[in-house]
Amino acid sequence: MSCHPDRERPLDGDIDPQEMVSSRKNTVFVDGVILNGPTTDARAGEKFVEEACRLIMEEVVLKATDINEKVCEWRPPEQLKQLLDLELRDTGEPHQRLLELCQDVIRYSVKTNHPRFFNQLYAGLDYYSLVARFMTEALNPSVYTYEVSPVFLLVEEAVLKKMIEFIGWKEGDGIFNPGGSVSNMYAMNLARYKYCPDIKEKGLSGLPRLILFTSAECHYSMKKAASFLGIGTENACFVETDGRGKMIPEELERQVWQAKKEGAAPFLVCATSGTTVLGAFDPLDEIADICERHGLWLHVDASWGGSALMSRKHRKLLHGIHRADSVAWNPHKMLMAGIQCCAFLVKDKSDLLKKCYSAKASYLFQQDKFYDVSYDTGDKSIQCSRRPDAFKFWMTWKALGTLGLEEKVNRALALSRYLVEEIKKREGFKLLMEPEYANVCFWYIPPSLREMEEGPEFWAKLHLVAPAIKERMMKKGSLMLGYQPHRGKVNFFRQVLISPQVRREDMDFLLDEIDLLGRDM
Repeated sequence: MSCHPDRERPLDGDIDPQEMVSSRKNTVFVDGVILNGPTTDARAGEKFVEEACRLIMEEVVLKATDINEKVCEWRPPEQLKQLLDLELRDTGEPHQRLLELCQDVIRYSVKTNHPRFFNQLYAGLDYYSLVARFMTEALNPSVYTYEVSPVFLLVEEAVLKKMIEFIGWKEGDGIFNPGGSVSNMYAMNLARYKYCPDIKEKGLSGLPRLILFTSAECHYSMKKAASFLGIGTENACFVETDGRGKMIPEELERQVWQAKKEGAAPFLVCATSGTTVLGAFDPLDEIADICERHGLWLHVDASWGGSALMSRKHRKLLHGIHRADSVAWNPHKMLMAGIQCCAFLVKDKSDLLKKCYSAKASYLFQQDKFYDVSYDTGDKSIQCSRRPDAFKFWMTWKALGTLGLEEKVNRALALSRYLVEEIKKREGFKLLMEPEYANVCFWYIPPSLREMEEGPEFWAKLHLVAPAIKERMMKKGSLMLGYQPHRGKVNFFRQVLISPQVRREDMDFLLDEIDLLGRDM
């Protein structure tokens, strides 16, 4: 549409003065586009938001603790594609249809807030974190400069300061980022930069063969980081663990000496506080001694176990963490701050993070601004746009206080202890080991296998049990529980306790339901 359709159109990017005209109502056209007023109907949009929020409240929040609701409404992928209207069309669809789609999304999504969702290292609903997420989604900030995100930058600074205090450092630095995997990548790159600062400008050429050491039970992100950063997975040495999944310090030192003997350059040790499967905590003091002797950066991946620092009773699990050079800690796990909420913390206070990652983008980080530019912290992140994830944790911490967060940890570990004792009492259930944290790993042995000798045939048959029970529980929707094989052990269940909505009765139900679903196998 144009006010002057018979005139020759100007070149793209030019505005023909004769094409820009005003009608009696002052309607302005440019390149056939009306520029007067907004193009969206604000009232209709507001009504849609209001109705969608009501739907979220009724179908998600109010049902979050209802054990009579299903954990999931399982459908196989091809069937779910048919049930969901996934096609994107040329024209928009009415709001009523969009609300129906929202209803479908909720119905067929896994209810991770459900008291019987035990599948991952996160679960449950924290109401304060949820409100914080609503606020940040509505405000849509990006946390890189004080001028566009003043509140959230100050919030992040306050939260990082408090987390550093709980680690036991007198001072430090840090950044919130999208995931513990990214925190581990930050650590690896920062340790390499500290070892060889020239790498930032000159790259990998001319460097010696860099070697890092981590637990055989470490998170798989360490291998990914070694690959992504050009170190190479063959240069990631996986140190053997003991029977409980803890790194063996003597084996670590042996491998460090071996690497030096081969002419390689060790630069990093990554210890784990709370391994993903077994929930093991590496002996940090002994590992720190080795790092000091050999001049190695010590990073502690406490993404899962870091929250034990909030508990005076259980913080001893991380004894020695104050000696680390960097720490990964995810409040979205045990402390339920909402995915994602992940901090990378550094003992250094010499601006090492900024020196390593700064690109000094002149359109964002001008040094002649009218305020203190030290608050423009975005240049120490590998991201440009960044979500205000610290705000979720801050809101929860403000609501519950340190004592409330401590109670979350204590209760989760007490429930784990209860479950362990119940497993010991019940026929057909067998613990892998006494848990150190909130990971309770066990086998269910159906009646048909209980009299069989524990030889190759027994273990081969038991290997099939957990996946079959998992299929039945998913299709029934009664609960969700993870399983896996691990380092020579056949498939077993891994129960993870997090949510304060979980009760003793839910632990009893878990064992009863597994027995119900698997007794005929």
